[in-house]
Amino acid sequence: MTAQEIAALVGGDVQGNPGIRILKVSKIEEAAEGDLTFLSNPRYEKYVASTKASAILVARSFNTDAHARPGLTFIRVDDPYVAFLQSLKRLTPVADPFTTGIHPASVVAESAVIGPGVSLGARSVVGREARIGADTKIAPGCVIGDGAAIGESCQLFPNVTIYHDCRIGNRVIIHAGTVIGSDGFGFAPKQDGTYEKIPQMGIVVIEDDVELGANCTVDRATMGQTVVKRGAKLDNLVHLAHNVVVGENTVIAAQTGISGSTKVGKNVMLAGQVGIVGHIEIGDRAVVMAQSGISKSIPPGKTYFGTPAKEHMRALKIEAIIRSLPELAKDVEELKKMLEALKNDLDAH
Repeated sequence: MTAQEIAALVGGDVQGNPGIRILKVSKIEEAAEGDLTFLSNPRYEKYVASTKASAILVARSFNTDAHARPGLTFIRVDDPYVAFLQSLKRLTPVADPFTTGIHPASVVAESAVIGPGVSLGARSVVGREARIGADTKIAPGCVIGDGAAIGESCQLFPNVTIYHDCRIGNRVIIHAGTVIGSDGFGFAPKQDGTYEKIPQMGIVVIEDDVELGANCTVDRATMGQTVVKRGAKLDNLVHLAHNVVVGENTVIAAQTGISGSTKVGKNVMLAGQVGIVGHIEIGDRAVVMAQSGISKSIPPGKTYFGTPAKEHMRALKIEAIIRSLPELAKDVEELKKMLEALKNDLDAH
């Protein structure tokens, strides 16, 4: 594509050579001639002077005149990162790992309903009365349980398991190894020290436009539904326990675990390795920073950090005090010595 064609794609304006040809995309510090790159984080501005890229996507507020030089074209846009992603999708071919049509080594129950345009990979299994919507692509080794339903235009990568009766919406992407609908962790202690398994009778509902990373586990409800609502995105290795509800457009980073019956609001951001106890609520637009432990409900719009988690600014103040404890301890010892000396002096008089 030319710089002008890219600008038209992303709604930008060209400063430089609109006819320069772009072959691929690269990071700003690694780009070569013919590459498109972007500047979103100010920390990378130092690379503008040395990059060999042919074109750079920059914010409209960026001072291009101060960095202009021969052979470098700027494309001014509202959001360089979003524009870069749009260009990346256009310039970089994506490998299609899915089989065309129904592979002869797949197993489909006679009562299953398979929509038009469905792709089904080798050694995949579709159970009795399961339903798969039009144009959904299922990679090798997937298991779709009895009575499960998958919507249209979904993508299930290798070895995904959808347990019986669970519901998957439209345009859902589920990466390799993820399990939807395994039993929730329910055991009642008995007097003899053993445990009685609590039947997990509910299902999982994944709504439209959700993406689940690799090796996630979403447990079926004890009763009712575990729900991941429309537009939510889960990273790899995320665990949702029974009866959890994740709100619309919420994002959850890797190795986060949410205990049973907790409700997470919409547009929430949970960073990596967050742990959340059961039966609490995380308010809309809340942010929980990495490695935080949440033991109480969080109000909407608040940012929390730490274990046990506290409001972000309070947690930072506590952390600063903790780091200065050795010096504070020395000060306390000095004060004790001074007080002891003063006491001895008073006793002597």
